[in-house]
Amino acid sequence: MLSKIVKSSVVVALATCSLYAGDYNAVAEKDRKALIKYFEDKFADPEKNAMTFFPYSTEDELKNNIKKGLKHKDFGIGNYAFNKAGVATYEEVKEMPPYEENVEKGQALYEKNKALQACFPDVTIGGDYPYFDEKKKEVVTLTSAINKCLTDAGQKKWNEKKGDMADLEAYFAYETGEAGKKVNIKIASADAAAAYERGKEYYYTQRGYLKLSCANCHVQGAAQRVRNESLSQLLGHTTHFPVYRLKWQGLGTLERRMEGCVKDQGQNPPKTNSKEMKELIYFMAYMSNGMAVDGPDIRK
Repeated sequence: MLSKIVKSSVVVALATCSLYAGDYNAVAEKDRKALIKYFEDKFADPEKNAMTFFPYSTEDELKNNIKKGLKHKDFGIGNYAFNKAGVATYEEVKEMPPYEENVEKGQALYEKNKALQACFPDVTIGGDYPYFDEKKKEVVTLTSAINKCLTDAGQKKWNEKKGDMADLEAYFAYETGEAGKKVNIKIASADAAAAYERGKEYYYTQRGYLKLSCANCHVQGAAQRVRNESLSQLLGHTTHFPVYRLKWQGLGTLERRMEGCVKDQGQNPPKTNSKEMKELIYFMAYMSNGMAVDGPDIRK
Protein backbone atom coordinates (compact mmCIF):
# COMPACT_ATOMS: atom_id res chain seq x y z
CA MET A 1 0.00 0.00 0.00
CA LEU A 2 2.79 2.40 0.91
CA SER A 3 4.54 1.84 -2.41
CA LYS A 4 1.37 2.77 -4.28
CA ILE A 5 1.04 5.99 -2.32
CA VAL A 6 4.64 7.08 -2.76
CA LYS A 7 4.49 6.57 -6.51
CA SER A 8 1.59 8.99 -6.98
CA SER A 9 2.55 11.51 -9.64
CA VAL A 10 2.25 15.24 -9.98
CA VAL A 11 -0.65 14.69 -12.37
CA VAL A 12 -2.52 12.67 -9.76
CA ALA A 13 -1.83 15.35 -7.17
CA LEU A 14 -3.21 18.11 -9.34
CA ALA A 15 -6.24 16.07 -10.38
CA THR A 16 -7.00 15.33 -6.74
CA CYS A 17 -6.71 19.04 -5.95
CA SER A 18 -9.35 19.94 -8.51
CA LEU A 19 -11.64 17.20 -7.25
CA TYR A 20 -11.41 18.50 -3.72
CA ALA A 21 -12.22 22.08 -4.74
CA GLY A 22 -9.12 23.72 -3.34
CA ASP A 23 -8.11 21.02 -0.87
CA TYR A 24 -4.59 21.06 -2.29
CA ASN A 25 -3.07 19.03 0.53
CA ALA A 26 -5.42 16.05 0.05
CA VAL A 27 -2.74 13.80 -1.42
CA ALA A 28 -0.13 14.93 1.09
CA GLU A 29 -2.52 14.23 3.98
CA LYS A 30 -3.18 10.77 2.59
CA ASP A 31 0.57 10.18 2.43
CA ARG A 32 1.13 11.47 5.97
CA LYS A 33 -1.61 9.33 7.51
CA ALA A 34 -0.38 6.26 5.63
CA LEU A 35 3.15 6.89 6.92
CA ILE A 36 1.90 7.17 10.51
CA LYS A 37 -0.02 3.90 10.15
CA TYR A 38 2.99 2.21 8.57
CA PHE A 39 5.24 3.03 11.51
CA GLU A 40 2.63 2.37 14.17
CA ASP A 41 1.97 -1.05 12.61
CA LYS A 42 5.68 -1.82 12.31
CA PHE A 43 6.37 -1.05 15.96
CA ALA A 44 3.14 -2.51 17.34
CA ASP A 45 5.08 -5.72 18.04
CA PRO A 46 8.63 -5.87 16.60
CA GLU A 47 8.99 -9.58 17.42
CA LYS A 48 5.90 -10.47 15.41
CA ASN A 49 6.97 -8.09 12.65
CA ALA A 50 10.53 -9.43 12.57
CA MET A 51 10.66 -9.56 8.77
CA THR A 52 10.32 -5.77 8.59
CA PHE A 53 13.55 -5.52 10.62
CA PHE A 54 15.38 -8.21 8.59
CA PRO A 55 18.25 -8.95 8.18
CA TYR A 56 20.27 -7.08 10.81
CA SER A 57 18.16 -7.23 13.98
CA THR A 58 18.52 -10.34 16.14
CA GLU A 59 15.67 -11.96 18.04
CA ASP A 60 17.23 -10.76 21.29
CA GLU A 61 17.43 -7.19 20.02
CA LEU A 62 13.81 -7.19 18.86
CA LYS A 63 12.69 -8.56 22.20
CA ASN A 64 14.84 -6.55 24.58
CA ASN A 65 15.94 -3.33 22.86
CA ILE A 66 13.23 -2.29 20.41
CA LYS A 67 10.19 -0.70 22.01
CA LYS A 68 6.74 -1.80 20.96
CA GLY A 69 3.39 -0.07 20.87
CA LEU A 70 4.79 3.26 19.67
CA LYS A 71 2.29 5.88 18.55
CA HIS A 72 2.50 8.89 16.24
CA LYS A 73 3.85 11.52 18.64
CA ASP A 74 6.43 9.08 20.09
CA PHE A 75 8.49 9.21 16.89
CA GLY A 76 9.63 12.82 17.27
CA ILE A 77 13.01 12.00 18.83
CA GLY A 78 14.59 10.02 16.02
CA ASN A 79 15.93 6.55 16.70
CA TYR A 80 15.76 7.20 20.45
CA ALA A 81 12.01 6.70 20.05
CA PHE A 82 12.43 2.93 19.78
CA ASN A 83 15.88 2.28 21.23
CA LYS A 84 15.65 1.22 24.89
CA ALA A 85 19.40 1.14 25.38
CA GLY A 86 20.01 4.56 23.87
CA VAL A 87 17.18 6.53 25.41
CA ALA A 88 18.66 6.54 28.92
CA THR A 89 21.91 8.06 27.66
CA TYR A 90 19.95 10.51 25.54
CA GLU A 91 17.93 11.72 28.54
CA GLU A 92 21.10 12.18 30.58
CA VAL A 93 22.73 14.27 27.85
CA LYS A 94 19.59 16.40 27.50
CA GLU A 95 19.95 17.47 31.15
CA MET A 96 23.15 19.35 30.27
CA PRO A 97 23.09 19.57 26.46
CA PRO A 98 26.19 20.67 24.54
CA TYR A 99 24.15 23.10 22.44
CA GLU A 100 23.05 25.44 25.26
CA GLU A 101 25.79 27.89 24.34
CA ASN A 102 24.61 27.83 20.72
CA VAL A 103 21.10 28.88 21.75
CA GLU A 104 22.57 31.77 23.72
CA LYS A 105 24.73 32.79 20.76
CA GLY A 106 21.68 32.67 18.50
CA GLN A 107 19.73 34.90 20.87
CA ALA A 108 22.60 37.40 20.97
CA LEU A 109 22.80 37.45 17.16
CA TYR A 110 19.08 38.18 16.97
CA GLU A 111 19.06 40.88 19.62
CA LYS A 112 21.88 42.87 18.07
CA ASN A 113 20.66 42.66 14.47
CA LYS A 114 17.78 45.04 13.68
CA ALA A 115 17.25 43.49 10.25
CA LEU A 116 16.62 40.05 11.73
CA GLN A 117 14.25 41.51 14.29
CA ALA A 118 12.28 43.22 11.52
CA CYS A 119 12.14 40.10 9.35
CA PHE A 120 11.29 37.75 12.22
CA PRO A 121 9.41 39.67 14.91
CA ASP A 122 8.03 36.37 16.19
CA VAL A 123 10.84 34.00 17.13
CA THR A 124 8.52 31.01 17.67
CA ILE A 125 8.52 30.12 13.97
CA GLY A 126 10.44 26.85 14.01
CA GLY A 127 7.42 24.84 12.89
CA ASP A 128 6.27 27.18 10.11
CA TYR A 129 9.15 26.60 7.70
CA PRO A 130 9.52 25.73 4.95
CA TYR A 131 6.58 27.39 3.25
CA PHE A 132 5.62 27.86 -0.38
CA ASP A 133 5.89 31.45 -1.64
CA GLU A 134 2.89 31.88 -3.94
CA LYS A 135 4.29 35.01 -5.60
CA LYS A 136 7.71 33.60 -6.41
CA LYS A 137 6.37 30.05 -6.92
CA GLU A 138 9.09 28.47 -4.82
CA VAL A 139 9.72 26.84 -1.46
CA VAL A 140 11.29 29.06 1.19
CA THR A 141 13.27 27.35 3.93
CA LEU A 142 14.18 29.07 7.17
CA THR A 143 17.81 29.05 6.08
CA SER A 144 17.05 30.77 2.78
CA ALA A 145 14.73 33.26 4.50
CA ILE A 146 17.44 34.26 6.96
CA ASN A 147 20.01 34.79 4.22
CA LYS A 148 17.56 36.81 2.13
CA CYS A 149 16.84 38.98 5.15
CA LEU A 150 20.54 39.61 5.63
CA THR A 151 21.32 40.39 1.99
CA ASP A 152 18.27 42.65 1.64
CA ALA A 153 19.74 44.65 4.51
CA GLY A 154 23.11 44.88 2.78
CA GLN A 155 24.72 42.27 5.01
CA LYS A 156 26.70 39.20 3.99
CA LYS A 157 25.13 35.78 3.67
CA TRP A 158 25.84 33.24 6.37
CA ASN A 159 27.13 29.71 5.90
CA GLU A 160 24.03 27.58 5.24
CA LYS A 161 25.32 24.57 7.17
CA LYS A 162 26.76 25.76 10.49
CA GLY A 163 28.05 28.71 12.48
CA ASP A 164 25.79 31.74 12.94
CA MET A 165 23.04 30.16 10.83
CA ALA A 166 22.82 27.07 13.03
CA ASP A 167 23.00 29.19 16.18
CA LEU A 168 20.13 31.47 15.15
CA GLU A 169 18.02 28.52 14.04
CA ALA A 170 18.75 26.85 17.38
CA TYR A 171 17.39 29.92 19.16
CA PHE A 172 14.24 29.93 17.00
CA ALA A 173 13.74 26.19 17.51
CA TYR A 174 14.23 26.45 21.26
CA GLU A 175 11.74 29.32 21.60
CA THR A 176 9.25 27.45 19.41
CA GLY A 177 9.51 24.38 21.61
CA GLU A 178 9.16 26.46 24.75
CA ALA A 179 5.98 27.97 23.30
CA GLY A 180 4.59 24.47 22.77
CA LYS A 181 4.16 24.97 19.04
CA LYS A 182 4.04 22.17 16.47
CA VAL A 183 5.08 21.63 12.88
CA ASN A 184 2.54 23.41 10.70
CA ILE A 185 3.38 23.13 7.00
CA LYS A 186 0.74 24.24 4.50
CA ILE A 187 -0.03 23.28 0.91
CA ALA A 188 -2.43 25.94 -0.35
CA SER A 189 -2.16 25.85 -4.14
CA ALA A 190 -1.63 23.58 -7.13
CA ASP A 191 1.93 24.91 -7.44
CA ALA A 192 2.65 24.09 -3.80
CA ALA A 193 1.20 20.60 -4.29
CA ALA A 194 3.49 20.10 -7.29
CA ALA A 195 6.51 21.20 -5.24
CA TYR A 196 5.53 18.69 -2.54
CA GLU A 197 5.26 15.94 -5.16
CA ARG A 198 8.73 16.72 -6.54
CA GLY A 199 10.17 16.57 -3.02
CA LYS A 200 8.44 13.25 -2.42
CA GLU A 201 9.70 11.91 -5.74
CA TYR A 202 13.26 12.84 -4.80
CA TYR A 203 12.89 11.12 -1.42
CA TYR A 204 11.66 7.84 -2.88
CA THR A 205 13.83 7.70 -6.03
CA GLN A 206 16.86 5.40 -6.05
CA ARG A 207 20.00 7.14 -7.23
CA GLY A 208 23.77 6.89 -7.22
CA TYR A 209 26.07 3.91 -7.57
CA LEU A 210 24.47 2.23 -4.53
CA LYS A 211 20.98 2.58 -6.04
CA LEU A 212 19.52 3.77 -2.74
CA SER A 213 16.80 6.24 -1.90
CA CYS A 214 16.20 8.15 1.33
CA ALA A 215 13.22 5.85 1.92
CA ASN A 216 15.33 2.67 1.74
CA CYS A 217 16.94 3.69 5.01
CA HIS A 218 14.34 5.83 6.73
CA VAL A 219 11.03 4.20 5.78
CA GLN A 220 11.56 0.54 4.91
CA GLY A 221 14.86 0.44 6.84
CA ALA A 222 13.79 2.36 9.95
CA ALA A 223 15.15 0.70 13.13
CA GLN A 224 17.30 -1.70 11.14
CA ARG A 225 20.84 -1.74 12.41
CA VAL A 226 23.75 -0.72 10.19
CA ARG A 227 26.91 -1.64 12.06
CA ASN A 228 26.27 -0.19 15.55
CA GLU A 229 23.64 2.36 14.57
CA SER A 230 19.88 2.00 14.19
CA LEU A 231 18.40 3.90 11.26
CA SER A 232 15.96 6.64 12.22
CA GLN A 233 12.47 7.04 10.75
CA LEU A 234 11.14 9.70 8.39
CA LEU A 235 8.29 10.50 10.76
CA GLY A 236 9.52 13.38 12.94
CA HIS A 237 12.80 13.85 11.10
CA THR A 238 12.59 17.63 10.78
CA THR A 239 11.24 18.39 14.26
CA HIS A 240 14.55 18.56 16.10
CA PHE A 241 16.90 20.56 13.89
CA PRO A 242 19.42 22.06 14.05
CA VAL A 243 21.28 19.25 15.77
CA TYR A 244 24.54 18.93 17.64
CA ARG A 245 26.27 15.87 16.19
CA LEU A 246 29.06 14.17 18.09
CA LYS A 247 30.63 13.40 14.71
CA TRP A 248 30.73 17.12 13.90
CA GLN A 249 31.57 18.23 17.42
CA GLY A 250 29.22 21.09 16.72
CA LEU A 251 25.82 22.25 15.59
CA GLY A 252 24.53 21.88 12.04
CA THR A 253 21.45 22.76 10.02
CA LEU A 254 19.02 20.36 8.40
CA GLU A 255 20.59 21.18 5.03
CA ARG A 256 23.98 20.07 6.32
CA ARG A 257 22.59 16.77 7.53
CA MET A 258 20.67 16.14 4.32
CA GLU A 259 23.76 16.82 2.23
CA GLY A 260 25.74 14.26 4.21
CA CYS A 261 22.94 11.71 4.16
CA VAL A 262 22.57 11.92 0.38
CA LYS A 263 26.34 11.49 0.01
CA ASP A 264 26.11 8.33 2.13
CA GLN A 265 23.63 6.98 -0.42
CA GLY A 266 26.33 7.21 -3.09
CA GLN A 267 24.87 10.30 -4.74
CA ASN A 268 25.94 13.84 -5.45
CA PRO A 269 23.73 15.87 -3.10
CA PRO A 270 21.75 18.90 -4.27
CA LYS A 271 23.14 22.28 -3.27
CA THR A 272 21.91 23.46 0.12
CA ASN A 273 19.97 26.38 -1.41
CA SER A 274 18.81 24.55 -4.54
CA LYS A 275 15.24 23.98 -5.64
CA GLU A 276 15.72 20.22 -5.13
CA MET A 277 16.93 20.61 -1.54
CA LYS A 278 14.14 23.02 -0.63
CA GLU A 279 11.42 20.81 -2.08
CA LEU A 280 12.89 17.72 -0.43
CA ILE A 281 12.76 19.48 2.94
CA TYR A 282 9.22 20.70 2.18
CA PHE A 283 8.05 17.11 1.71
CA MET A 284 9.87 15.87 4.81
CA ALA A 285 8.54 18.69 6.98
CA TYR A 286 4.96 18.03 5.88
CA MET A 287 5.32 14.41 6.98
CA SER A 288 5.98 15.75 10.51
CA ASN A 289 2.91 18.00 10.60
CA GLY A 290 1.25 18.07 14.01
CA MET A 291 4.38 16.92 15.85
CA ALA A 292 6.04 19.03 18.54
CA VAL A 293 9.07 21.16 17.66
CA ASP A 294 11.79 20.16 20.12
CA GLY A 295 15.04 21.39 18.57
CA PRO A 296 17.85 21.83 18.92
CA ASP A 297 18.83 18.30 19.72
CA ILE A 298 21.78 15.93 19.87
CA ARG A 299 22.65 13.01 17.62
CA LYS A 300 25.68 10.82 17.06
